[in-house]
Amino acid sequence: MERMNSLQTLEPAVDASCCVPSERPALNAEEAQQKALIFKALADPNRLRLLSIVKAGESGGSCVCDLTEPLDLGQPTVSHHLKILVEAGLLHREKRGTWAYYSLIPGALDDVAGILATL
Repeated sequence: MERMNSLQTLEPAVDASCCVPSERPALNAEEAQQKALIFKALADPNRLRLLSIVKAGESGGSCVCDLTEPLDLGQPTVSHHLKILVEAGLLHREKRGTWAYYSLIPGALDDVAGILATL
């Protein structure tokens, strides 16, 4: 009996505060999937460069024909990267004649920063 008491006193005390559920809501699966699309789009160096080039443009939009040379990529590859950025909600695509022009969606980069701040 004495040995049993000594084993009981060696058990670590459980901190009651460790089991209190957070009051902040966690992301549900759909929200996490949507936010992950944004981060997947940003995870590619070419797409980051495209965002940077489009953002630096002064004309309110960058033609896809002007985005291939700085990246040294073919037009189909650049278009693919731009499509991913559009689907992620970072760029807006506008068709003008035979060319597509891309512009940064106002507040999109602030929204990305906000996602990180609210996790």
